[in-house]
Amino acid sequence: MSDSPSYGLWSLVIINSLFFLVFAFSFYKPRTKRDWRTFGGFAAFIVALFTEMYGFPLTIYLLSGWLSSRFPGVDFLSHDSGHLLEVMFGWRSNPHFGPFHLLSAAFMVAGFMLLARAWPPLYEAQRAHRVATTGPYARIRHPQYVAFVLVMFGFLLQWPTLITLILFPILLVVYARLAHSEEKDALAEFGEEYRAYRERTPAFFPRG
Repeated sequence: MSDSPSYGLWSLVIINSLFFLVFAFSFYKPRTKRDWRTFGGFAAFIVALFTEMYGFPLTIYLLSGWLSSRFPGVDFLSHDSGHLLEVMFGWRSNPHFGPFHLLSAAFMVAGFMLLARAWPPLYEAQRAHRVATTGPYARIRHPQYVAFVLVMFGFLLQWPTLITLILFPILLVVYARLAHSEEKDALAEFGEEYRAYRERTPAFFPRG
């Protein structure tokens, strides 16, 4: 796994970050302060990820001694070797066809599909001033938070970095608190309608 150094490509950092953020924004469409906090956390994760993927490999530099001693002969300044899980578990072919990369793609596709499916029923419910209970909202109460988590977890499998590994659990806590705050507002606004919905619908993990 050796190719030419693939960092310092700041144009790719900007292009990839904008691509995924605009794509997510087109389905999420933040409106409230809570929405912007949710999207802002996701944006921080994405920018941190692509900064290390194409810009400056901070994780590689900080762990260079440990990585070199455990995996001699691997050029960790090559782009392919940045797929650390593939390297650590012995995958020596093209990492883009490795098990972690393929699993990563599955999580990200699932996340973006969920995000895309969650927006129309939420938009219609907001227009009609009622609780969103159709589409993904029929299975879980917070599909948009789940969607962002799926995408971020997918990226972690593909390209783990120290910063994103720190950010991920922090964002899980932030999203859980935002979901709790959102439910308090929904109870105040919709009363028994939302209480009944909450009792029959799980928050993050669908039943069966």
